[in-house]
Amino acid sequence: MPVIHELADVKSRSIGKNTRVWQYCVVFERAVIGENCNLCAHTLIENDVVIGNNVTVKSGVFLWDGTRIGDNVFIGPNATFTNDPMPRSRQYPDAFMGITVREGASIGANATLLPGITIGCHAMIGAGAVVTKDVPDRAVVAGNPARIIRYLES
Repeated sequence: MPVIHELADVKSRSIGKNTRVWQYCVVFERAVIGENCNLCAHTLIENDVVIGNNVTVKSGVFLWDGTRIGDNVFIGPNATFTNDPMPRSRQYPDAFMGITVREGASIGANATLLPGITIGCHAMIGAGAVVTKDVPDRAVVAGNPARIIRYLES
């Protein structure tokens, strides 16, 4: 059974056991969240979002429609996920371009991820990086725009 703080606004019934949802979180009705996750205070999870098991989402993170998060992912505070490549007020695309973060990846604090990209397994995104294209498995990226600075050992 998940643990949901009384000050959270959680509409989804698809939340795995031992997941903790802290105060001021907003979780939409069709969001799917795995087991043993930690959604810190001041997060938002939209309807078309799937989060795997053992995921940490730190404060200030909003996951928009189309986002897919694999197992064992860490998302640092205030990381920014986007899903619309040409945003305009009150004009919506036919389909949103979600972001995919594969198993074991880590997203640093204040990183910005542009729509439609994939972060590979066990990749690491440096704090403040602006990720404009796909990141390969085990790559470490940093900067604006983010560039590969090395690869992690297996």
